[in-house]
Amino acid sequence: MFTSILGVRSRIAIFALVFGSFIWTFCVIDPSNGEAWDFDYARDGKVESLNEIQCMAAFPGLYEDVDRGSKYWMEQGNITSASLDSFGLVHGVTRAMIYNGNLFVVATKSKGEDHRRKMLATLSSIYRALAAAPARSSLPNIEFIFSIEDKADDIAADGHPLWVVARRAVEQSLWLMPDFGLYAWDNIIYDKSNEIGPYDEVVEKALDVELDLPFPHKEPKLVWRGKLTFAPKLRRALLEQSRGHSWGDVKEVNWKVPANYLPMEDHCRYQFIAHAEGRSYSASLKYRQACRSVLVIHKLQYIQHHHYLLIKEGPLQNYVVVERDFSDLPDKMANLLDHPEKAAKIADQNVRTFRERYLTPAAEACYWRALWRGYATVSSPAELFEIDLKGVSVKRGLRYETFVLRPSSEMLDFRAS
Repeated sequence: MFTSILGVRSRIAIFALVFGSFIWTFCVIDPSNGEAWDFDYARDGKVESLNEIQCMAAFPGLYEDVDRGSKYWMEQGNITSASLDSFGLVHGVTRAMIYNGNLFVVATKSKGEDHRRKMLATLSSIYRALAAAPARSSLPNIEFIFSIEDKADDIAADGHPLWVVARRAVEQSLWLMPDFGLYAWDNIIYDKSNEIGPYDEVVEKALDVELDLPFPHKEPKLVWRGKLTFAPKLRRALLEQSRGHSWGDVKEVNWKVPANYLPMEDHCRYQFIAHAEGRSYSASLKYRQACRSVLVIHKLQYIQHHHYLLIKEGPLQNYVVVERDFSDLPDKMANLLDHPEKAAKIADQNVRTFRERYLTPAAEACYWRALWRGYATVSSPAELFEIDLKGVSVKRGLRYETFVLRPSSEMLDFRAS
């Protein structure tokens, strides 16, 4: 996608340094003004209005799944309105469209408040990227279906052109979208809200913790907190392989017994943070990537939109990979503790890659707009109006701005027409 979009613009000059398959771009000449521009985290990290040229230059490698999805559906014969109609509306699913630069909700179905919050956070994330888009009215008219469920099997989505937060490699029909927690999250535990907040607020808390805590001064231990019930075999293996080691601070969380609870920002006080998938992906990875720490991650089965930027070896290594049964965890930890400079470099690269680039609000907005453009190349244009059985023109969607004013109870099972 990087070359296909930029290659046709002969007046764009890109100066880059290539490491392996990744291009780290330092400067582009924007033909709109003839000025040199390169991404600067402090200046541009929260700028959601980068133009297409800037997005491509600032975040190479981010759009791999958009490219993959476009190629897959081109081979399948493209996505039609009938393709969407063939997937019935089930809990956790929303059908929406972007039309003339505006976001419309066609239909949505939620099992309860947890579903509703995830759906609304996803729509809000889309709207934020849309509202900030340069030349907003020139964006393609698209109709799409997204799911906020953990995995495609929950809604029998495989084979359909749904947007999802995570997929397995074999689930080629699905398109990856940023997960709702990048907008904000406030989950419900035993009927009580457990505010995590907007992702950039999580980052600010991590920065506050690390302000006077450089990597060498952090606790030289591996920390993990989580529920075993989400993935008992996998997560129990992490506990067992960590047990008895001086570097281990790996504990199960029981929400009824808060003794083991650790605020997300306090994970940043450790040099090493373990990550384990849940019943599918685990949404906590992005929060752990907000820390200047070494992420220790088992071989993943589920892919999220930013996982293509995980680099397990070489000069740009930004995490440490272990087996799914964590059998090599003690050896990997021994190596990291014996080579603190190596560990510090990995932690620094984790920050450069994710906190300061690919998980910024700017990157999220750029990804959304790239997804819309890629999806548009293989889907039929959206139609806001349809003719009903009486020959009357009927509007099929409700504007997002109006939808968010609806009572929560109406959002649980909504159809615009």
